[in-house]
Amino acid sequence: MSEKSVKLFDSELKVMDVLWTEGDCTAKQIAERLAEKVGWNVNTTYTVIKKCVAKGAVERREPHFLCHALISKEQVQSDELAELVSKLFDGSADKLFAALLSGKRLSAESLAELRRWVEEQP
Repeated sequence: MSEKSVKLFDSELKVMDVLWTEGDCTAKQIAERLAEKVGWNVNTTYTVIKKCVAKGAVERREPHFLCHALISKEQVQSDELAELVSKLFDGSADKLFAALLSGKRLSAESLAELRRWVEEQP
């Protein structure tokens, strides 16, 4: 299935993170995880799951309201990064990269890792 661009809010990303980390889960399981992690009650979790379903990010399957992520974490990261670069850095990845590095002291090891990554890019 080809992945589509879906704009997710922070609350919806919390639901998605459970699915990306644990795989398919029932709504009840997601509610239990989010109660532990962020203190949400069951109704809050179910409401957010329904929003994810409405946006096409999650598919509801029976039995037991089994939830399945329809989009990957990598796709959401890519979409969010593209929006950030477009919105705040005039579409320039160079400007984003410069902003990330400005004022930050990186270790020699981190700089070497970044150089390796840049050299590996096509």
